[in-house]
Amino acid sequence: MKSYGDSNSGNCLKVKWVCDRLALPYSWIEIDTLKGGSRTPEFLKLNGWGQVPTVELDDGRTLAQSNAIIRYLARGSDLVPVDPYRAAQMDAWMFWEQNTHEPYVAVCRFHIVYLGKAVAELDPNLVKRGYAALDHLERHLAGTRFLVGEAFSLADVSLVAYTRVAHEGGLDLDRYPVIRRWIADVERVLGLPPAR
Repeated sequence: MKSYGDSNSGNCLKVKWVCDRLALPYSWIEIDTLKGGSRTPEFLKLNGWGQVPTVELDDGRTLAQSNAIIRYLARGSDLVPVDPYRAAQMDAWMFWEQNTHEPYVAVCRFHIVYLGKAVAELDPNLVKRGYAALDHLERHLAGTRFLVGEAFSLADVSLVAYTRVAHEGGLDLDRYPVIRRWIADVERVLGLPPAR
């Protein structure tokens, strides 16, 4: 399998982390999205949306969208709850991540890290909604070790990708002791060094 991704992207790192956790063989092909690497004619043949991550399976089929990719790769593994209701809860968190978390937390980070903006220059609504997502995570995780009960799942992989670097987007993680505990737990499970 070939995994096309940008190592600076949390969405791409989700795929890498799941492959590593499940010991799936793959080759990583670095795509520099800031230099148009996902917009070349060759890449657009793999993914007409022109986005990373994208995986090319051994049989030549391709798959895009980070959470769809990791859901496919982890089928039948301990990263997906056996209980159908728990699996649906996991999916709900993964949908929420792309709809209510990533568009704010990750975008704040993008504006600061890649566009060079100061925190004061960020759209206040973007920051407000980023904090609202983090507030929700903090409340939920206060009553559970991982997002779907006591068992680690793809929901945790999906949400930790940008949460662990939210401070790079000017969002103050010091306000969230429960989230910080959860990040450390997830990093241990995935064998990741602590986010700086």
